[in-house]
Amino acid sequence: MPFLPFVRPALLATALIAAAPAYAQMQSGDADLATFAPSKTPNNDKIDYAIWDEAMKNIVISMGPSLREGAPRPDPSFGTRRQYGHVSRYRLEGTRVMFSFLDPDVIASFTEYRKDLENTANIVDIQSLSRNEQLAFWINLHNVAMVEQIANAWPVRQPREIQIGGVPLDEARFITVEGIKLSPRDIREKIVYRHWKDPVVIYGFWRGEIGSPSLQREAFNADNVGRLLVRGAADFINSLRGSQDQDGRLQVSEYYREAAPFFFPNFESDVRAHLTRYSDEKTNALLGQTSGADAVIKEYDIADLEGGVREPTYSNITSGGVSVSFRIPQSMAALLKERETKFQEIIRQGRTGTVTFSNITLPGVEGEPSEIE
Repeated sequence: MPFLPFVRPALLATALIAAAPAYAQMQSGDADLATFAPSKTPNNDKIDYAIWDEAMKNIVISMGPSLREGAPRPDPSFGTRRQYGHVSRYRLEGTRVMFSFLDPDVIASFTEYRKDLENTANIVDIQSLSRNEQLAFWINLHNVAMVEQIANAWPVRQPREIQIGGVPLDEARFITVEGIKLSPRDIREKIVYRHWKDPVVIYGFWRGEIGSPSLQREAFNADNVGRLLVRGAADFINSLRGSQDQDGRLQVSEYYREAAPFFFPNFESDVRAHLTRYSDEKTNALLGQTSGADAVIKEYDIADLEGGVREPTYSNITSGGVSVSFRIPQSMAALLKERETKFQEIIRQGRTGTVTFSNITLPGVEGEPSEIE
């Protein structure tokens, strides 16, 4: 599988862009992060993420839409009693990153690309970009950083086990923008959640876990950010890792409780209203037959193909009885076989194609209905 080295993001400016002023190196408190408030007079500058877009198409695999059926516990690998690979009942939902196939040069290119995105903020005034352009920048930077750090630490069972300088990955301030140190959580909560009021932004941020919103197979940009966020919302909400019925009570992902201070002040009613916005027929029925909203669904296992552990036994992957690939771990072959069986069921049910939401206007500033506020 070929991978091209990442290059610096090309800037497609419509006017001459003056270098943004350098900021003194500092630890980021809330006061420092106030500098990232979007400007009220945006310009037309754009950032090109074509290289990251190409990478996502090469290393991210979709497990397809949820059937709202928990996957059964898989059999142990042949010749051993040890259980390798994924055992989660959510393992056939969301997307997976092919961390076990990445060589050191590719992993190093993630770090280079993350630093290039950081440096972009020294060339372009991020705060003066359009709101959608800024949102795409923050989502891409967050997700690049997460992929980079998980790739560096792999094999690892759960991304939240990763530490940088003794600090958990999500809290570690290893990202620098305009001289200000940021953690992935800072980007989500202190920049995006603070300045964008539509909770659909939750679904842009990948956490490296099976239980998180999916990593999209496209880079975000100003033109597709609304479409990709709606896609991510529908995928997550209409899945078991997003919402379930437990004895007549609605269970939802614990990520909603995390986002509650920003988007769901009246938690139960606000979350239920939000889910209704993107719910399909099955989820509508679930909402109608349940009460409340308990944020208890979680799955911390890594969203990769191999379960975060190198398996010593291998097999050839086949499709329709024909060998179609090189030798891969048995547990991965079993997961991909489950995925193929699921897709056959989707076809049998006539659920092919992509669901498109039309005539949806995302909240925005006056005169810019396509902007996400």
